[in-house]
Amino acid sequence: MFLEQLLNGLVVGSMYALIALGFSLVFGVLNKLNFAHPELFMLSGFLTIAMVALGIPLAIAAVLVCVVIGVAGLAVELVSFRKFAGKDGHITAALSSLAVGLVLIDGAQKYWGTEPISMPGASTLRIASVSALGISISWLKIGTLIFTLVLMVVLHHMITRTRFGRNIRATADSPDAARLLGIDVKRVNQYTFLMASVLAAIAGIMLLLRTGYATTDVGFSLGLKALAILAIGGMGELRGAVLGGLLVGVLESLAFHFGLGRLSDVVVWILMIGVLLIRPAGLFGGGGVHKEIRA
Repeated sequence: MFLEQLLNGLVVGSMYALIALGFSLVFGVLNKLNFAHPELFMLSGFLTIAMVALGIPLAIAAVLVCVVIGVAGLAVELVSFRKFAGKDGHITAALSSLAVGLVLIDGAQKYWGTEPISMPGASTLRIASVSALGISISWLKIGTLIFTLVLMVVLHHMITRTRFGRNIRATADSPDAARLLGIDVKRVNQYTFLMASVLAAIAGIMLLLRTGYATTDVGFSLGLKALAILAIGGMGELRGAVLGGLLVGVLESLAFHFGLGRLSDVVVWILMIGVLLIRPAGLFGGGGVHKEIRA
């Protein structure tokens, strides 16, 4: 039972980490928070259900949803961030992205309604399992965890070992200096939003497969958790987003295991307060904002 809860925590935590990574990427490069990000996560679940209902295979639907959400992320960058690129545009960009997020919520509620919508065939995916160490483990959980961990490793390699990653780090350090070096800062910003949005789409699809339904209020609730995880790990810290997400997921599952299920939703806030009291810059902060992206 304990191992099963630990696995559940890692699966949920990996989903939290993907959402927080999207926040962290944008904040690391632009030093701004994209408040429309959680609603792209929410929207991906509904789009997946719509495509599956049309008879599109789940794997193809997932790829198409990532493309659509990626394009939506580019639209958010254009509408809410490109014209507010200066240091004095933080509040304006944040309010603009918040407005876009509210429009997405309202549009989703008008089209799909406020009640949860189930995905056809989701229960079949959750039933398939394998027995190991005396517990029954869903193949869906195993696949989700492995896929997410591989995705995080690939992202880390791309940011730290590729030319594109060097361009991202240079832009995060100083956009003006990056321009002098011949880096297309506008394109770097666009690619950053594209990657962050695709991560949100993947997290949304993961949540849909895990629960079997989509709802319009999930973006707000999990978006707040992702922001708290961002603070726990350190603003703009990719490692912090991953570790913070996994830690929160595991602690929430352990709260259920020890009969403290009522406290599971406040675990992230208790952890955030405790971490910030000891390390105000977060677990991986303290060496300057965006330490990893700028390394």
